[in-house]
Amino acid sequence: MQAAPLLKDLVLIGGGHAHVHVVKNFGMKPMPGVRLTLIGRDIETPYSGMIPGFVAGQYSFDECHIDLSRLASWTGTRLIQAEAIGLDRAKRQVMLKDRPPVSYDLLSLDVGSSPGLEAIPGAAEHATAVKPIAELGRRWLAFVERVKDHRGPLRIAVIGGGAGGVELALAIDHRLRGVARDAEVAVTLATRGEILSGQATAAQRKMRAIFARRGVRLLENAATTRIEAGAVHLETGECLEAHDVFVVTEASAAKWFAGTGLPLDARGFFAVEPTLASSGDPSVFAVGDCASVTAHPRPKAGVFAVRQGPPLADNLRRVLLGQALQPFTPQSRYLSILGTGDGQAVATRGGWAIEGPWVWRWKDHIDRKWMRMYREPPAKPMDMAARAAPPDPALADAEAKRLLADIGMRCGGCGAKVGADSLSRVLARLGPSPFPGVAIGLDAPDDAAMIEVPAGKALVQSVDFFRTFIDDPFIFGEVAAVHALGDVWAMGAKPHSALALAVVPAAAERLMEEDLFQMLSGARRVLDQAGCALIGGHSGEGPEAALGFSVNGLVVATAALRKGGLKPGDRLVLTKKLGTGVIFAAAMRGEARGRWVAEALASMRRPSSAAAEALVAAGAHACTDVTGFGLAGHLAEMIRASGAVQVDLHLDALPALDGAVELFTRGFASSLQPENLRARHLIDGMDTHAQHPKLPLLFDPQTAGGLLAAVPSDCVLDIDAVEIGVVRPRDQTRSAIHLLV
Repeated sequence: MQAAPLLKDLVLIGGGHAHVHVVKNFGMKPMPGVRLTLIGRDIETPYSGMIPGFVAGQYSFDECHIDLSRLASWTGTRLIQAEAIGLDRAKRQVMLKDRPPVSYDLLSLDVGSSPGLEAIPGAAEHATAVKPIAELGRRWLAFVERVKDHRGPLRIAVIGGGAGGVELALAIDHRLRGVARDAEVAVTLATRGEILSGQATAAQRKMRAIFARRGVRLLENAATTRIEAGAVHLETGECLEAHDVFVVTEASAAKWFAGTGLPLDARGFFAVEPTLASSGDPSVFAVGDCASVTAHPRPKAGVFAVRQGPPLADNLRRVLLGQALQPFTPQSRYLSILGTGDGQAVATRGGWAIEGPWVWRWKDHIDRKWMRMYREPPAKPMDMAARAAPPDPALADAEAKRLLADIGMRCGGCGAKVGADSLSRVLARLGPSPFPGVAIGLDAPDDAAMIEVPAGKALVQSVDFFRTFIDDPFIFGEVAAVHALGDVWAMGAKPHSALALAVVPAAAERLMEEDLFQMLSGARRVLDQAGCALIGGHSGEGPEAALGFSVNGLVVATAALRKGGLKPGDRLVLTKKLGTGVIFAAAMRGEARGRWVAEALASMRRPSSAAAEALVAAGAHACTDVTGFGLAGHLAEMIRASGAVQVDLHLDALPALDGAVELFTRGFASSLQPENLRARHLIDGMDTHAQHPKLPLLFDPQTAGGLLAAVPSDCVLDIDAVEIGVVRPRDQTRSAIHLLV
């Protein structure tokens, strides 16, 4: 069902506790005409309440992290994996690292805090910061792997006596005694003041007793003055031996906050009203650790961020509709449950504190219940009819009102082109391609482009076009360009120039312009790196985004690589892993893990230029790119074009993207896979190896896949390529492809 035309962009920066609630809230109750975009540096966001349990070994990485890719898929949210580094509030743009800015109409910030290492000399060089907590999970797993075989003394220092430091010290002690069995583990917690400052005296007393009982050394009123390699210096004069140091002191605000021009508190965090809107800009909201509600100061703790989700979602809706905002007053007294790493916990509120294993079970129940809301698909499907309903007129400005008046009467033909003014602005922002050999291009647009073909070179041409399969238009542009250039690289040619065909969905003019700019910016990054000039194209309006290119390349005709040319004895090599088809088939259903999708996209965005150059230098006899027909289909084309040869193909050797084989076993497959299976009549061993987990990879359609090449048996390739088979003389009693393991 086609979505309603877009009128407003609501952008969330950061996947914190409050924002994941907003994502689900808008997914379950869509606002037609509003596009929700979540920008996050990390594709998996941790739930802070479960991280100490993860460190202690009570939770797996997946159990305590929310997969933002799957959540976005379930809720219809556009997900952009990128790091925010600033705001341009005059242009209403979010500045991103290593890519163009993203525009917004309404913005919310939930980016947490930064490690406060500057206050301790040597901490940045010789300690591990716990904040930002999103980075801790991978670092901790690497740390455990590194020390599990340690022998002899293993001294660990934790700096910071707040709730996070206390839980972490006890969790580290418990985990290391379980995994580093040959080590003499000794954990020390050092803090500037008393532990759990601001909490009940009863809680402090119980926690000190637990430290003593567990043999974890506690040094209160002992501020850290300096950290060196292997040592922590305290203001008491003591020097602690430490193989590793973890800093859990008060975190600080990111440096880019100061450049936004928004009001900040004394510590540099965003100052917001009780409505959670910025004190200086009603179009910007901020929540979680990155913000301070000036009227209601509270500690920076997850318990408050979780409670900010519902009022934030409500007020964002109100702003979009021009309604009055509602203030939110956070709780002044709150329950704090601190795990001790060994299956027990201490609960405190007000002046009382209790402890025991049942308290841990209580905490575990609360945390798992909260995580289930965002880690599991909703029992009730998203309301797709509501998503396609006409937008509320209150969303529209004067320009968007004209768009609403045209709903149901959008023109076809040339009437569906993107407006000339919008297109001109996009091209001006992109600028002309700085490459020779283009007589007429975007620097002096005309009715058609004109290129010059050097003497002695042949012109190689190809075309590719497909609809989007991801919500990030910049990444989609990169993938589309890599995919289109694949045929040129496969022939050993140098990319020269390209014409674009871009389609964007109906939206307010500025939103269509922004989407077109993002797609072509991603494509230009790839084209420019390849030395390929973007010389023109065509843009139009359609039901969903789509992008393709007609590409030109230059090659010496006698040196061009062809599909034919396989010779007996040649080694078959593949330059990229397989599995993009099944991963994105599952991703469309919200069933592919975010890290699988991220790895697949990284592979798809990687140009094949270096691989093509290495294959030409190695004297490759034949080459093609593996795309929609799958490995088996494209290999069959090579065999047919080569004549009297066949191929021994090793299933075990097939390189697979993470998650691909698992998804096949769960029954996922691309919609093109059944058609690709028609090539099975060319393959011997299908029945013998029917249960081989990698067999479906042969028929999985690839987008921006790698190069499949035949190289001489004695050549050395200076690229990351996997040998998957050998070319043999044709045996008429066998099929063209013979499967081996």
